[in-house]
Amino acid sequence: MNTYQQKLDAFGRLLTIMDELREQCPWDRKQTLESLRNLTIEETYELADAILDGDLNGIKEEIGDLMLHMTFYARIASEQGAFDIADALHAICDKLVARHPHIYGDLQVKDEEEVKRNWEQLKLREGKKSLLAGVPNSLPAMVKAYRMQEKTKQVGFEWENKEQVWAKVEEEIGELQDNLRTGAPQTAVEEEFGDVLFALVNYARFIGVDPETALERVNRKFKSRFEYIEAQAPKPLRDMTLAEMDALWNEAKSKEAVGEKP
Repeated sequence: MNTYQQKLDAFGRLLTIMDELREQCPWDRKQTLESLRNLTIEETYELADAILDGDLNGIKEEIGDLMLHMTFYARIASEQGAFDIADALHAICDKLVARHPHIYGDLQVKDEEEVKRNWEQLKLREGKKSLLAGVPNSLPAMVKAYRMQEKTKQVGFEWENKEQVWAKVEEEIGELQDNLRTGAPQTAVEEEFGDVLFALVNYARFIGVDPETALERVNRKFKSRFEYIEAQAPKPLRDMTLAEMDALWNEAKSKEAVGEKP
């Protein structure tokens, strides 16, 4: 592995290249904070994909891409006289020191849950008006639900056990079914369906499952099996019966069970 100095040298090399590109490359000169935003989102999802794939080389590449974006934003901000990369790095270092008094101060903590509770309390003391203020509005809904539940847990707004949470899931499913049975307006049905999903996210949290990751793994499994149906179908799918397609689906499942790729 690289030494500490080699890591510093590598970061310095990236900063130098960023400066050169910004000054000499027509595409790089044209970029703004806003034009980079969607590209950064795309790179973040590519990193998430590499993590789910267990692709360490891919993770390395995507970390590099994201580091490039961070230096790009800082370079543009420095041109506007707002801040530079050193300001951003010092800011996060100062925040980490301030929010870890059990490391950089005299505070004693017993476990990671106490660390998280202290973290949220420190954020409020820094001026946050709500525990939920730090949850981005643009997060995917399932991730946002999970993060909000995690944060409110830190002040004791939490069920005592997973059995209570599952009872809430069943209650919400019952309310959804009641709305469907009585012909409730679609907006009411949508709200009740959202309550079911929110309760399921909470249950996932209680049993140690990340719901976003779990759903994405199922998405990938569904995609793989359906693509197997498409590849093995003896005729156009529209001409096949559901039973015929289901038989190919089960073939794909069987191949997964013995470790083969469908």
